[in-house]
Order: sequence, then structure tokens, then C-alpha cells
Amino acid sequence: MTGLERTLNFIQGESVDHPPFHPIIMRWAAKYAGIKYRDFCLDPGSKCSAMIKCANDFNIDWVTVMSDPWAEGSAFGIQVEYPEDDLPIDKSGHLPDAKAASVLKRYNPLTSIRCNNRLKEIMEFRQQTKNELFIVGWVEGAVAEYVDLRGASNASVDFLTEPEEVEKSMDIIVECALEFISLQIKAGAHCIGIGDAFCSQIGPELYYRFAFERQKRLIEHIKNEGAVAKLHICGNTSAILPGMIATGAGIIDIDHLVPSMSDFVSLLGPDQVFSGKADPVTIIQDGTQELIRKSVRDDLIQSKGRCIVSAGCEITPGTSVENMKSFGLAATEASLS
Repeated sequence: MTGLERTLNFIQGESVDHPPFHPIIMRWAAKYAGIKYRDFCLDPGSKCSAMIKCANDFNIDWVTVMSDPWAEGSAFGIQVEYPEDDLPIDKSGHLPDAKAASVLKRYNPLTSIRCNNRLKEIMEFRQQTKNELFIVGWVEGAVAEYVDLRGASNASVDFLTEPEEVEKSMDIIVECALEFISLQIKAGAHCIGIGDAFCSQIGPELYYRFAFERQKRLIEHIKNEGAVAKLHICGNTSAILPGMIATGAGIIDIDHLVPSMSDFVSLLGPDQVFSGKADPVTIIQDGTQELIRKSVRDDLIQSKGRCIVSAGCEITPGTSVENMKSFGLAATEASLS
């Protein structure tokens, strides 16, 4: 069974040999493949070779375009610095106020270097993996992108003091994302992830005002285009998890900060699953082989077998090769009964 078949069958509730293994690897993948992180972010060939090498060496069922949140931000005008072997840094170009954000100009994904590179990555994945791995494209959600464009502190004030202007800009962000989604699916993505990390910081009231309907619109578009939607929000999302599930996303990421999935399993539709939720530091980076196995077992028990094996967020670059092997082995040996 290929990683693509295993993932699609699992989401649809069909029989699989073991749960899919989808660790979020970005800095870890670059380090393992011996690639500088600047190249991983900016060079499609470098990212694709690193991701495919990791998939082959650790029995990973997916490949993704994930590396940093600045593809769309760059297209909107944020100036980003790329250190040779560290995380990108936004240096300038933030919008001065909510009014400026509300008249945001749309970008063309085909002429934006970072966005166009994402399309190249998906096409490269499709060509090299021969439809055997689950290929995941990506867009930023409206809340996350607004925070990128204004900065976290300014955005947080805007949400409370100028919500109408915020919503105008978020609608522009969504319109751009819809076009970018279609292009990624046309390029060969089986799934589009939506990263909306800041939603766990704004509380349920603002989540339902700013994020929920916009996420739902993106997800409906992804599904209408024939792909799977994945929703990723870092942090303790317990208060908004019913809403995240109600968006209709096929894959809902669960961070390790969520105490348990047990209370939310009954809300899942027939074509929805969780993904997560091992602690990437205390379990995957620092844990023993048995602790890693126990975490995978516990997550499957909590989710009643409806959870893709993954950490709650990105695997740290300090994680050993041995622990990554143990994580993959725990996934392939896991029982869904």
C-alpha cells in the first residue's frame, strides 16, 4: 500500500495496514539531508530532494511544501531575510495600520517568486514520487496572514479596535488564497493545508468572527477542486476544536497542548480524522523508544483509531535519527483495533 493510498483510505474510514505517518519535518528534514535552511526555503529542488529522502528513509507517507509562513507574505510585500541556516526573518514591509490593510492589493501567485516556487515544488513532488506519496500544498489562513502583514501586537489591537477594517483585508487574503489553492491542486497537490496558528491566541469569540467562515470557505473550495483539506492551528485549541471540525477539513491537526482528543471524536464526520499529537520536544526529541510508542498508542486510543501519527507541531532539528526511526516504527507497528 502506498502512502497516498494509505492516507486517502484512512481518511475515508477504509481498511489500512497501519495509520499514516505524517511528521511535520522542515528544519529536521534540511538537517538530515545536509541542506542549508535558506536553500530548503528558496530552492524547490533542495526542498523536494530533502523531503523525498526523509520519506524514503523513514517510511513517511507524505511530502509537503512547508518551510516557513512567508510565501504569501512576500507576495504581499513583506521583506524577508533568509539566514544561511536558520529561520527566515521578516524585516520590513509591514502594513502601517488597519486602514492600509483593508485596501490590500491582490498578488499574482504566478509572478511571485515564493508562490511560484511552491507550484514548482508540487510539480517536482508529483514527478518524482510517481503518485505514491500524499502531496500537501499550503496556504496561510486569514488570521495568520493578517498577523504576518501587521505584526502580532498591532494585529491583536486591530482585532479589538478596528474589526471592520480587519475583515476587509481578510476577505482580500481569502480571495488570493482561493486562486493559489486552485493553482496548487492543478500542479498536483492531493491536499492543501491551511495554517492559521494565531487562532489559538484570540479566543472563541474572535475565532468565530474572523476565522471560522473564512476557513470554511477555503475548505469548501479545496474539496470542490477534488483535494483534501488540512487545518493546522498550533496551541491549545480545545475551546475552538468544535469549530475546527465543523469547517469540514478532512485532516484536523491537534497540538500536544490539547489535553485529550477523547471529548471531540464524536464530532468527526465520516471523512474526517485528527493528526497529532505527540509533544515534539519531551516525547519525540527527548523521549525513549518506549515513550514514543506509548504516545502513539495513547493518541490512537484517545481518537478511537482516527488519528494520523504525527507530532503536535514541527519535529525539532535536535531530534536524533534514532528517535525518528522509533517514531516511524511506532506508526507502522500501531494497531487500529
